[in-house]
Amino acid sequence: MNLQFFAAGDLVNNTASESFGNNLSPEMKTFYDKTLITLASPYLVHDQFGQKRDIPKGGGKEIEFRRFSSLPKALTPLMEGITPTGNKLNVSSATASLDQYGDYIEQTDLLELTSIDNTIVEATKQLAAQAGLTLDTIVRNEIVGGTNVQYCPRISGGVESAVNLRSQLDATALLRVKDIFKAAAELKAMNAPKIDGYYIGIIHPYVAYDLMQEAGAQWLDVQKYTTPENMLTGEIGCLGGVRFVESTEAKIFKGADLIAGSDTVTVAATLSAPGKTLTVDETITATEATALVGRKILLEGVTYTIKSATAGTGGAASITVADSDDNIPVSSGTDGKVIYAAGAGAANCAVFATLILGADAYGVTSVNGGGVEHIVKQKGYGNDPLNQRSSIGWKALKVAKRLVEEYMIRLESGSTFSATAKAN
Repeated sequence: MNLQFFAAGDLVNNTASESFGNNLSPEMKTFYDKTLITLASPYLVHDQFGQKRDIPKGGGKEIEFRRFSSLPKALTPLMEGITPTGNKLNVSSATASLDQYGDYIEQTDLLELTSIDNTIVEATKQLAAQAGLTLDTIVRNEIVGGTNVQYCPRISGGVESAVNLRSQLDATALLRVKDIFKAAAELKAMNAPKIDGYYIGIIHPYVAYDLMQEAGAQWLDVQKYTTPENMLTGEIGCLGGVRFVESTEAKIFKGADLIAGSDTVTVAATLSAPGKTLTVDETITATEATALVGRKILLEGVTYTIKSATAGTGGAASITVADSDDNIPVSSGTDGKVIYAAGAGAANCAVFATLILGADAYGVTSVNGGGVEHIVKQKGYGNDPLNQRSSIGWKALKVAKRLVEEYMIRLESGSTFSATAKAN
């Protein structure tokens, strides 16, 4: 798209009411909406593979996505001259409620008059990036919640150890070529439709590094494609019938810090046997004690929930936990053991989600057709008697919905970078 930008002085001008603010012409409004969408699009990696639905006009906050069931095999021979009963297209629907998101930047007349840079253009760029990342994260958070998950095995000395829970993953549980082939085979077995002849993988750069190192010559780089003009946004290569799109927004699971600057505390003493209340070596502030209630923790590989916490200095501060989901009480011999924030792998090791997708696995609202709006307000809008402020903003209606769980697989793995990666 050939984008046109204007100088700040051209845009922020009360006399130019035909092209700015509340009196923005339909043509200019369309221009700005398209500009924002064009600049935001590179960030919409997860959004691009969903079944698209426009925002319903005057239809309330509910949006409907459709699922089509496959027809059974027609194994009954036809009778001469007799028309068979025939079949019907089996359509089911899934509904979701729309939510609205948005933000804006307010700037002063003095900034517009004295800034070297075109602040309108720069603000639009920043808002577009924010909008793109926000809407992409909404979609990502929906589809990574799918029920079809595979955990990569831990490998030590060439020996594989099966992993059944996220909390068992560590940095040795790398994503491998065979895991990709296995996921693709399972999608094929479910007759998951492909996207232009391939399944799609959304992968974090750290995991892509591990996979490409192992794949070697099996990895087909995008530069070797016979039709590179058909590349997807963010595409990096192909393996096992899966085209991979790289995104730093691919989900990373990592537990938040338990206390300031640390995702761990150490057990000082167990106050009951089997233990429910544990004193810790670290200081816990009153604010931290309040925030700890309800948090999940890992102790000796078992996940517990903090029921209450008592502020204090090291040795006096304590937490009280509930039995684990498997009704495993805390051992009375936990003195000196490390408590980790839960939600990721072993010892709070960062866990990465790689999504392998077929067509129509999930639905999303389109960013076109009213999905995203770019909003500019001239000086003097609202409570601005001296014409000192103008603003640029965006808002969007967005929702994503998983439609066919069998058409998407979440591969969870560690990475060479698991020790330093942060949650996103």
